Amino acid sequence: MSFMSQSIRPPRHRQAVVPGFDPLEQPVVPTEALPPLLTSSTELGFICSAFSRPVEWQVEPVFRDSFQAEYRHQDGVTQAAVLFPLVERPAGLHVLFTRRASHLYNHAGQISFPGGRIEVFDHDAIAAALRETNEEIGVPPEFIRLIGTQPAYLTSTRFTMTPIIGVIRPGFTINADPTEVAEVFEVPLAVLMDTSRHRLHRAQLPSGGHRLYFSITWKSYFIWGATAALIRNFYHYLAAAQESADSSQ
Repeated sequence: MSFMSQSIRPPRHRQAVVPGFDPLEQPVVPTEALPPLLTSSTELGFICSAFSRPVEWQVEPVFRDSFQAEYRHQDGVTQAAVLFPLVERPAGLHVLFTRRASHLYNHAGQISFPGGRIEVFDHDAIAAALRETNEEIGVPPEFIRLIGTQPAYLTSTRFTMTPIIGVIRPGFTINADPTEVAEVFEVPLAVLMDTSRHRLHRAQLPSGGHRLYFSITWKSYFIWGATAALIRNFYHYLAAAQESADSSQ
């Protein structure tokens, strides 16, 4: 499902910065196969139940260092928050994404969750994620039911992205801001939680060294970088919740 915007706001961003490599062309690194989730574990009832109780789990091990909380307060790090927006559809839960406008300074043209930097007037990460979602795609806070949060992720551009998990209530409409958002679309959650679709890439950087990142391809969409890392983390959380539920029965 895809939506386009009719509203227009003046551009407020600088020329885009590119990553220095083509993320679609980098070699894939073999990874250990992960067990699939049960269909029931990708349903809204299970997800809400999982976030309502303590779950012992570990973040994605490839990026364990990027999920360390102390990064939030380092110099040069910008705190940000994103909404991980679930949408109920007849065929099951979907996740809503944006494709960022090509002129944006950070992550131009990339697929991301709605969100942005936490401003001084935001009460917390949740307030920032809700505000940015309303500004970017026109979905007001009253249409979002909060479920929980997950650990913040430090991006290569020195943002800490705190994911806020929420479900968008029925009856919402999309009114995206074209100065920030080129497209809004949905992907089935079951597709995103299918780890056989997850690819770990190793990119050689022009300045030396390398960078690892996950990607997920669905139709013409290539989801990678921080967004894919947060999706991978969501899988780990649901897998741990599923194992915990099985052991308690």
